[in-house]
Amino acid sequence: MTDRIAQLFERTRAEGRPALIAFVPGCWPEPDATPGIVRALLEGGADAVELGVPFSDPLADGVTNQAAYQQALDAGVTQDDVLASVRALREDGVSAPLLLMGYFNPMLARGTASFTRAAAEAGVDGLVVVDLPVEEAAELAEPARAHGVHLVYLLAPTSTRERIAAVGEHGSGFVYCVSVTGVTGARAQVSEELPAFIARVREHAALPLAVGFGISAREHVEEVGRIADAAIVGSAVVQTISEAPRERRHDAVRGLMERLSGRATAKAAAS
Repeated sequence: MTDRIAQLFERTRAEGRPALIAFVPGCWPEPDATPGIVRALLEGGADAVELGVPFSDPLADGVTNQAAYQQALDAGVTQDDVLASVRALREDGVSAPLLLMGYFNPMLARGTASFTRAAAEAGVDGLVVVDLPVEEAAELAEPARAHGVHLVYLLAPTSTRERIAAVGEHGSGFVYCVSVTGVTGARAQVSEELPAFIARVREHAALPLAVGFGISAREHVEEVGRIADAAIVGSAVVQTISEAPRERRHDAVRGLMERLSGRATAKAAAS
């Protein structure tokens, strides 16, 4: 089985740059919107995409993502709809890593074995489960491993040495390092505490380290890239989609990714 996530980090390391991972709620703003948005993100320079599985109580998400999730739920979006979007992207030839980001309760309600099997069959490469600590993850980790789906754990600046070590031992794909103590949302600058936090994680984890929460500008990506392996951009993507007219949405998210990836600067220099 092809490990798209491992291949991605091999490539970006060889290119001497951080990977750029984009987040967008699945099946939002309309239930059929995801394939087009994902393609536009990838065309703009995203290396991988996390699709949020809408949930009624997204405690780790700020107001921007919460509103998007609620709109998706109001439209009747289900877990299966998000999986169908992944399947459609794979059938259309998209080979970039695609991950699901969400909360544990809907996965548990479906049955972890059934969920991970369906995810793998659709073409999902990894799961980022916001509210599932490594110490309590066996019920999902075992079937995920059996179906070849990475289970990506989150660490925060407040994480203990014991938890960091446990994630280093049991995590796969990469480690999602939350840049701040708080919820998602675009911020003006990267936390001054981030380098020390990343250094603490490096002591115990050989996996690639991706930094998320608050990344919204090219300088943030560059700053993160000096100490970590990937930058994850979420709320800035959601806000861009929210503000763009539907007919200009793909151009808007493509342009955002071009700016964040540095492609826009390269284009300007070449012209």
